[in-house]
Amino acid sequence: MALNKIQLSTRALLKVGASPITSFEDGTAEAEVAALLYSVTRDALLSAHPWSFASAQTTLPRLTVKPVADFENAFALPADFLRVLSVGATGSGRGRGVAYRIHERRLHTNAESITLTHVFRPDESAFPPFFDQTLIARLAAEFCLPLTENTSRTEALTKAAEMEFARARTIDGQQQTPQAIENFPLIDARG
Repeated sequence: MALNKIQLSTRALLKVGASPITSFEDGTAEAEVAALLYSVTRDALLSAHPWSFASAQTTLPRLTVKPVADFENAFALPADFLRVLSVGATGSGRGRGVAYRIHERRLHTNAESITLTHVFRPDESAFPPFFDQTLIARLAAEFCLPLTENTSRTEALTKAAEMEFARARTIDGQQQTPQAIENFPLIDARG
């Protein structure tokens, strides 16, 4: 069952022992804390790992504005962009290997056209159950101190969130072929 942001926040509030909410505009302390912390916590958690459900490859549109220095071309980043994983030259068959830098929500590089592999912000309905649980645990840790002022409980919830994050990373990492070591001189020397 896909959960929305209110349902995710409510489950986190229940873990803290707070009252559930029906919207971020309920007018309660719980709704105010959830409204302030939900988006930044979600985006930080999405950015913290190259989640398979939140990773994509896309060809970026080149901008007419040239970078002031260091690179020849600038490209517009997607609206839901959170983090770069790699940049490759379009048509090379590789999604990595191009030097780049992010400036002012633009990607600067010398390549004429590029393929960006990045973490994006998917809709909550696309979150798999293991990420839902990780986000709920992280939200509970974030909500605890402002709502309960209990530091020991906040520390316990933070530890639980870290364990949930590690478990989710393991599950997510099992959804692809392990990467082989490429072009490593010590392997070549062993013949």
